[in-house]
Amino acid sequence: MSDEKEIFEGKTFQDLTKDIYENTTKRKVQIDLLISEIHGFITTIDDVVMVAPIIKEYMDTAVRNDEHLVKLAGVLQRIISKSSGESDESMLLSDAEKEELMGTLQDTVNDLQNEQSRLEDIKSKTIKNISEA
Repeated sequence: MSDEKEIFEGKTFQDLTKDIYENTTKRKVQIDLLISEIHGFITTIDDVVMVAPIIKEYMDTAVRNDEHLVKLAGVLQRIISKSSGESDESMLLSDAEKEELMGTLQDTVNDLQNEQSRLEDIKSKTIKNISEA
């Protein structure tokens, strides 16, 4: 398996590493723009208290997404390095690697479920606040 072989439809390992780099670069620009736009609206400490957690959550979510991509790239890199031969046995993962992959997948599922619950709570609170106003 080389860097140019498809790991899934339309994506090679090289494409995945490029995506990781581009996501990180774009996110830095997005965060800088967000902070510069919000800066003009912050006039009191209450504004900071309200806006800071939103920016922090955005940054934390971005970091978690990148971590998952990096973990995936690490697993794929091990597969690529083990597959120097043509036999199918060289593609097999060790038990430790399988466990790590399953753990990473479970962590991802848990993160997504937690994020969905958190967003639903925010949505409910926002709707409640709007209806009370």
